[in-house]
Amino acid sequence: MATRWLKARQTKYAAYAAVYTLVVIAAVVVINVLANRYNKSLDTTANQRYSLSQQTAKIVKGLKQNATILYFNQSTQFQDGKDLLDEYAHLSPRIRIEYVDIDKDPQLAREDGVRDFGTAVVAIGDKHEIAKSMDEEGITGAFIRDLKGNTRTVCFVTGSGEHQLDDTDRDGLSQFKDLLAKDEYETKAVDLLHQAQVPEDCTTLVVAGPTHDYQQPEVDAIKTYVEDGGRAMVLLDPPLQLGTSGIAGNDALAAVLASWGVALDKDLVLDFNPIGQLAGLGPQVALVTQYESQPIVNDLKGTAVGLPLIRSLAIKDTGKASVQKLFDSSDSSLATSDLSSASIDIRDPRNKKGPFTLAAAGSYSTGKQNAQGRFVVVGSSTWIANRFIGFNGNGDLALNAVNWLASDEDLISIRPKPQDDRPIAMTRAQMNRVRLSSQFLLPFIVVIAGVGVWWKRR
Repeated sequence: MATRWLKARQTKYAAYAAVYTLVVIAAVVVINVLANRYNKSLDTTANQRYSLSQQTAKIVKGLKQNATILYFNQSTQFQDGKDLLDEYAHLSPRIRIEYVDIDKDPQLAREDGVRDFGTAVVAIGDKHEIAKSMDEEGITGAFIRDLKGNTRTVCFVTGSGEHQLDDTDRDGLSQFKDLLAKDEYETKAVDLLHQAQVPEDCTTLVVAGPTHDYQQPEVDAIKTYVEDGGRAMVLLDPPLQLGTSGIAGNDALAAVLASWGVALDKDLVLDFNPIGQLAGLGPQVALVTQYESQPIVNDLKGTAVGLPLIRSLAIKDTGKASVQKLFDSSDSSLATSDLSSASIDIRDPRNKKGPFTLAAAGSYSTGKQNAQGRFVVVGSSTWIANRFIGFNGNGDLALNAVNWLASDEDLISIRPKPQDDRPIAMTRAQMNRVRLSSQFLLPFIVVIAGVGVWWKRR
């Protein structure tokens, strides 16, 4: 009887079903364990809005000590910040997340200066920094303040027709100022004509496209600053002479750069790269997609930058300065020395054929330990202005240059792109078609198919 029961068809089916069930349960358990241990996700949005940026990953993965992110809210609202905070925790085992109910532990909130629900505090060692906003920008900014500690100030030279720091017009630098603030840099303008000395609190000095010649005391102040261990980014436009709005040659400052191994050519580079034309750029904008090996541009590979109205450079090492090229113009570029004509003859035999060096970075040996001067030179300034800094990788290039100059190499990266909404715009007729197809046509097809199957089986 027992043997007959074991050989019965129902018993075999039951055994098969039990084995299959156990196998499925075991597979589900293993998958969940692996998913919990090795968190992986795929973000297919255009600007990676559900992923942390390369900069955040670089900072968090480079932590040398443990860090805690405290999230202050009501217990019922902890989920509001959980998804974002989990992303940080998954980046490094050094990150620990703590959820604090303000109502139950008000003393801890007061100690950290927390006043509002939904606030994050990043604690590294004995440093506690409140995130200015409950998003990646705010939390990563708190990490930077914890790690950097002291104030870092980027000073912009003013007084000779440079792009203005607080100007919100097309040629202003207000957007660049905002980007620097996200990397926790303070900014201010300095007038070297009235005080021919770079202030001591300047971490980095920026010369952003002067249209007038610098006086010798200003030039001497910049020279002394770098050769004594300071850091400077010099952006000098081609000396165009069009109508009454000419740009001075700034020969005295150019001579200082030449002594550091960067000679500025008095020309204008025109780029006839077909990729630039597809991007809607004219030949007056040099499109760069390939870079040399240097910390400023290493992370820009695969990213394009556009540099309008740019001149070429010639670089070489000198006795105390070593210079590296950052990038060239394309093979389809040419340079004209006719800087006083609004129209350029591309067939002029005096034109030089590219590629040309467009940007360089260098180091100056001061002879003192840990006091190396650094400089970055680009033959254009408009690329950091409001009208162009939002183009593809321009903002990253500008910030990376400042990071390298300020010895903040750990911040060099591709920053998070702003979230963009892409609503679907439809006409009234299109809306009616969508409504009719979804409410009537599709259900009608399903009903007809069901009737057809019933009739066939009948």
